[in-house]
Amino acid sequence: MNTKAAAQEFELTFDHNAILVKDLTESSNFYLNIIGLKEIENKTEKSHIRWFSLGGNSSLHVIEDKNHKVPDVKGLHFALHTKNLDAFIEHLKENNIYFENWPGEANTTNTRPDGVRQVYLKDPNGYWIEVNEN
Repeated sequence: MNTKAAAQEFELTFDHNAILVKDLTESSNFYLNIIGLKEIENKTEKSHIRWFSLGGNSSLHVIEDKNHKVPDVKGLHFALHTKNLDAFIEHLKENNIYFENWPGEANTTNTRPDGVRQVYLKDPNGYWIEVNEN
């Protein structure tokens, strides 16, 4: 059996990220009002879970777990992109949301080796989020 060929037959695509949060309402408000994600139907129908669209068929599942602790590791993050990073940065500033570049310098961007500008911020639970411009 050729494992490489067999693995390609699955045609896996990204489905969702799930994060555990201490306060479902606070985190949901952040993803709705600061990040600007659209809330979608929570197919689990459980009251401690909310779903948000990440575009296409991808979603973010926010799950309340009051005892969960998030590791503070910037390299463990999820990334979103925008066509207008400058407007997003202004939105963060207007809402007093701290952001930094990859090296950790506050209130500024950096440019990746592929020419894409990016910033990093944390959600209310300490999850790192990269927002880049393409």
